[in-house]
Amino acid sequence: MSLTAQIAKHFREVHFGGNWTSVNLKDNLGDVTWQQATTQVHSFNTIAALVFHCNYFVSAVLKVFQGEPLDAHDKYSFDDPPIVSKQDWEKLLHKTWADAKNFASHIEQLPESKLWEDFSDKKYGNYYKNIHGIIEHIHYHLGQIVLIKKILLEAGENLHDNKNE
Repeated sequence: MSLTAQIAKHFREVHFGGNWTSVNLKDNLGDVTWQQATTQVHSFNTIAALVFHCNYFVSAVLKVFQGEPLDAHDKYSFDDPPIVSKQDWEKLLHKTWADAKNFASHIEQLPESKLWEDFSDKKYGNYYKNIHGIIEHIHYHLGQIVLIKKILLEAGENLHDNKNE
């Protein structure tokens, strides 16, 4: 397997499963309702905001793969659209899965030599660093999503238990 194919596989696995951590976005978000996705827990970002945030950077780099200039700014990476229905939540998830599949395909098509070239601008490092940075970034926020989901489920169980008393 080529290096770019291996990196694409690693990227797919954090989204769709099969990695050695046995944790991925699709499985963890599969049973999250739009209400849970938009529920604020403590001062944490919502699950929906984290999904948007992760995909914001995937989408931006995907455009670079497609020949467009890099146009991503941290200050906009949490400007998630309002989610007020199941359809809004499903739209965000659909975009996330479609972008992930497209992104992985672009990685596979990169010649290995491209990995060592400057990404968009020398100050951002090379393609290898940026692609792996995105994978690491998704793993980081996936951990947050898993914890927020557990808190929400526990809170829901506690509310249910208290109603039965």
